[in-house]
Amino acid sequence: MAERSFAAEVTKLRIGEGEEFLGEGILAVTKALLQSGVAYVGGYQGAPISHLMDVLGDAKEILDELGIHFENSASEATAAASLAASVHYPLRGAITFKSTVGTNVASDALANLSSGGVTGGALIIVGEDYGEGSSIMQERSHAFAMKSQIWLLDPRPNLTAIVDAVEDGFQLSEASNSPVMLQLRLRSCHLHGRFIAKDNVRSPYTLKEAMENPRRDTSRIVLPPASFLHEQEKMTKRWPAAVKFIKENKLNEVFFDGTQDFGIVMQGGLYNTVIRALQLLGLSDVYGNSKVPLYILNVTYPIIDDEVIEFAKSKKAILLVEEGQPDYIEQNIHAVLRRGDIATKLHGKDLLLPAGEYTPAAVVKGILEFVTKYGPHLIDTENLPALVRPDGQKPNSISAVIPAEVVHGRPPSFCTGCPERPIFTALKLAERETGSHHISADIGCHLFSILPPFNIGATTMGYGLGAAGASALSDPDSDKRTISFMGDGGFWHNGLTSGVGNAVFNQSDGVMIVVDNAYSAATGGQDLLSSTAENTIRSTKHPIENAVRGIGVKWVKTVQNTYRVSEMRDLMKEALTGKTRGPKVIIAQSECTLNKQRRVRPEIAARVKAGKRVVKERFGIDPDTCTGDHSCIRLNGCPSLTIAPNPDSMRKDPVATILHSCVGCGLCGEAAQAAVLCPSFYRSEIISNPNAWDKTKLGVRNVLIGFLQNGIERRLEGINV
Repeated sequence: MAERSFAAEVTKLRIGEGEEFLGEGILAVTKALLQSGVAYVGGYQGAPISHLMDVLGDAKEILDELGIHFENSASEATAAASLAASVHYPLRGAITFKSTVGTNVASDALANLSSGGVTGGALIIVGEDYGEGSSIMQERSHAFAMKSQIWLLDPRPNLTAIVDAVEDGFQLSEASNSPVMLQLRLRSCHLHGRFIAKDNVRSPYTLKEAMENPRRDTSRIVLPPASFLHEQEKMTKRWPAAVKFIKENKLNEVFFDGTQDFGIVMQGGLYNTVIRALQLLGLSDVYGNSKVPLYILNVTYPIIDDEVIEFAKSKKAILLVEEGQPDYIEQNIHAVLRRGDIATKLHGKDLLLPAGEYTPAAVVKGILEFVTKYGPHLIDTENLPALVRPDGQKPNSISAVIPAEVVHGRPPSFCTGCPERPIFTALKLAERETGSHHISADIGCHLFSILPPFNIGATTMGYGLGAAGASALSDPDSDKRTISFMGDGGFWHNGLTSGVGNAVFNQSDGVMIVVDNAYSAATGGQDLLSSTAENTIRSTKHPIENAVRGIGVKWVKTVQNTYRVSEMRDLMKEALTGKTRGPKVIIAQSECTLNKQRRVRPEIAARVKAGKRVVKERFGIDPDTCTGDHSCIRLNGCPSLTIAPNPDSMRKDPVATILHSCVGCGLCGEAAQAAVLCPSFYRSEIISNPNAWDKTKLGVRNVLIGFLQNGIERRLEGINV
């Protein structure tokens, strides 16, 4: 169950020639694939292109009508390897995944693909997850494109440019017999706009034809001596062919050349950011009519030497806006200018940030310094934006650094009611008795455990590599066992072989905990092999326990409800202290609460509206009983569990309280019981459309509670006298 359905939006994919398409970036990409006559599509979900996979899944009926094969690939490597269909056959194929982590996983297949080359167009759509909104290491796809000579497109962030880039990408791939990488930043994936559509096209050469007429050409297989010839072919044939296509089809763009004797060069994906910076400085309007010449690199690799020289030779200086590090493009353009004996001064990271995301605030400072140096008459110093005014002239700006005592930083954490939270509560309780252990974390929601209040986990090496990350820490003389985590998504992606299989083969004695929440929760709730949901186009309901036992693990225990903290704690203690040698696997099952709420809430709302009886569980804390030591928060960390002023004037410590965002998972009460904390937690029921029996019980309770309360008040009156 994906977190978002595009069942309604995908109907737009049927529109034809001359009609206007309005929608989101990922829908535009899908439409462009259909217009390009793609034969097959694969990919692995992950931000920022998770929803592109969801769109393709929801558009299955349309894909089937056009004879397009679509797969939710097991990993990025699987997706990349599927492009082998374009090596010998004139079949257009596209794959998609999050970069750079996805590109890293797919690197073996992509390197072989780019070495042997392709016959049909091969397009790799990567979600460039770079900048402050990213959850991964800060790297760029550019390095991989250069390493393997995969042409890299970085189109301007508007739907027409993105659609053109998809179509041009296939043609460029076929013209140069090389795979092409289309880089889409997060904002490009999800911006909204319009473009004029074309008719959808069936692949002129079908998958059926390819299967029934097999071809082979050993010169395309990466094996000596062919692999040595591939390198020469890249330089003598494929590169010149790519340059020729890019120049003839004007994939890069030059705007307003000749307006000044200096100019700005930028990655296409940064065009909107540059225009916004120029607008703030009064050098452009909102429509992009710039007073400064602009050279937009919609193709960032390869750099076209002739175009660079032509743009630069009439200018005394150019500013390159290149996001991220190292400065690959800046070094390239420096070489082009020096080899061409062009005296134009090149500025880049000397005026802009050496690393990090290029927001408008960051870019405007660099452009201001550049223009002040080469065209000061263009700058209206009286109307500069607040962020670049001299100190003391920023009436509308905020302090650059907010004191910690003013705003307390809150680390990201699990959602309210997350079934993964009690796993780490149980582990904290188990370690009270067993002592601390080396814990190898993994990619996924469970990685939040490394932050407060749990502070669990020492390293994370990659998706599904939690167990592999602890593999070296193995010594038969030690009485300690390492603990490793992986999610169900990571398990099927990489963990079964690299983690569990490796542990069995090497007879490791560690404890592996597989967090099974029934979906690939961290990437948007897509179904997996082990999902329990019915899926009409995928095979589900394959238990992780069966796979683990099948690969040779003897000690396997499954917990079907992670909210049973005491059960989880005892099982972890058994795994950490038992005498059984060899790998031990605990499968901790509970459905992802976010997806559960997405499914259940509409159902509950419909029942309430229909007048049916609905019971919701909520938890609370008795402020008179709470001691105020907050152990419950330290063992839980639920966002709905917080503090409130103590109602007792004789006690100063604030008490714990539960907010209305509580979803009734019961962890707070379970944790309090398992840790032998205070008895202040209580469970309540909120009943919508109560029946007669509910009303009778409420009446009896009110009478009984009122009688007892009056007795307390009478005793207090006696004390007061």
